[in-house]
Amino acid sequence: MNLVAWAIVTCEVLFWVVILAGFTARYIFKRNTLGLILLALTPVLDIILLVISGVDLAGGASATTAHALAAVYISVSIVFGKSMIAWADERFRYYVTKQGAQPVKRYGMEHARHYFKGWVKHLLSFALAAGILYGLIVWIDDPARTEALLSILTVWSVVVGIDLIITVTYFIWPRQIKGSAR
Repeated sequence: MNLVAWAIVTCEVLFWVVILAGFTARYIFKRNTLGLILLALTPVLDIILLVISGVDLAGGASATTAHALAAVYISVSIVFGKSMIAWADERFRYYVTKQGAQPVKRYGMEHARHYFKGWVKHLLSFALAAGILYGLIVWIDDPARTEALLSILTVWSVVVGIDLIITVTYFIWPRQIKGSAR
């Protein structure tokens, strides 16, 4: 694995470590300020990954799938970061500290609308990553060195389309409570 691939893995692991440390500080040790500081470190990981990828490409490296995935990681983190932290926070409070309400399971049209909002975020993260990747393609200005960037966009376009189809099916066939009559 190259440097950028290791940076992605490291940033993803550190993302969850920082979040868990923030929740632990906030809920177990009752250190709200420390918890907030730790949670605020999550965007710093994105900046570090962006710098590592940019320096590698500026140094003449050919863009790899890892470079493209760095852009994907950054865009997903920016668009979904707050909701991922809220999701994890809700589960940490309920399952670890036994505080707060049980996480909600959605059914019917409520689930369909919630999934649609997630698809819109997916589309936004795709658009942001596409902007980053096209920016890199223009900046490098060498099709031989940027082929991997464009191929990730092609694959992700298909994934966004499949996710849209799944989203539409939830409006046609709403998710039912297990064991209930359809």
